[in-house]
Amino acid sequence: MKIAVLIARILLGLVFFVFGLNNFFHFMPNPPIPGDAGVLAGIMFAHGWLTFHGILYTIAGILLLIGRYVPIGLVILGPILVNVLLFHLTLTGGAGIGPGVVCALLEIFLIWAYWPAFEGIFTPDGRRA
Repeated sequence: MKIAVLIARILLGLVFFVFGLNNFFHFMPNPPIPGDAGVLAGIMFAHGWLTFHGILYTIAGILLLIGRYVPIGLVILGPILVNVLLFHLTLTGGAGIGPGVVCALLEIFLIWAYWPAFEGIFTPDGRRA
């Protein structure tokens, strides 16, 4: 179990660390995105949203790779992954959703593995059961 958690944590951390750095250093080519998805991506780029996302991706990736603050990294990535999935479902018709689904599954697995850190969120008074 510890090995599976380590592998999931490193994989998810590397994905977001590398793609976060790519927002700043552009070492991977980004093909043009067709249709409304491309329009939205262009607007987000022009107004700095993708820079903000790049910062969050990088921070969350580092937290997952270091391993000391994994729950904080997972909390940062939760809304990002929801947006990634919704972007692909609503604007691209599901095209290219595969990596997002894999990352979401890794996120869910890691939340389960680090459940004691999240348990207080799901109790009425905020205390652990």
